Amino acid sequence: MSERRLRRGLADESGSVTVEFALVAPVVVVVLATVVAALGVATEAVRLADAAGIAARALGRGDDGLAERIVGALAPGASTSVERGELVCVRLERSVPLGPVAEAVPLVARSCAPEGGR
Repeated sequence: MSERRLRRGLADESGSVTVEFALVAPVVVVVLATVVAALGVATEAVRLADAAGIAARALGRGDDGLAERIVGALAPGASTSVERGELVCVRLERSVPLGPVAEAVPLVARSCAPEGGR
């Protein structure tokens, strides 16, 4: 009789779905969090590149105030460096947090425009 109970216990799979879910759920959560964080970093990289391009064109036309406002709006906290010559080149650097457990990711964007709007 105890052998029959043992066989019935081994054949009984109730609760196996719960165990499988408990093993897979944390992995799914980590993957989803990583994807969301990566999308956030990619969005910030595009914003930084846009800000550098618009700021370079504004500086090339001589509109320094617009360049400062654009960088402040699109890339708050970014450090800015400007090189002038035949071209006005703007380089923006900013660190973006990857998530609550990871370190910040450094982003850099550089864009140039003709000096004097030519």
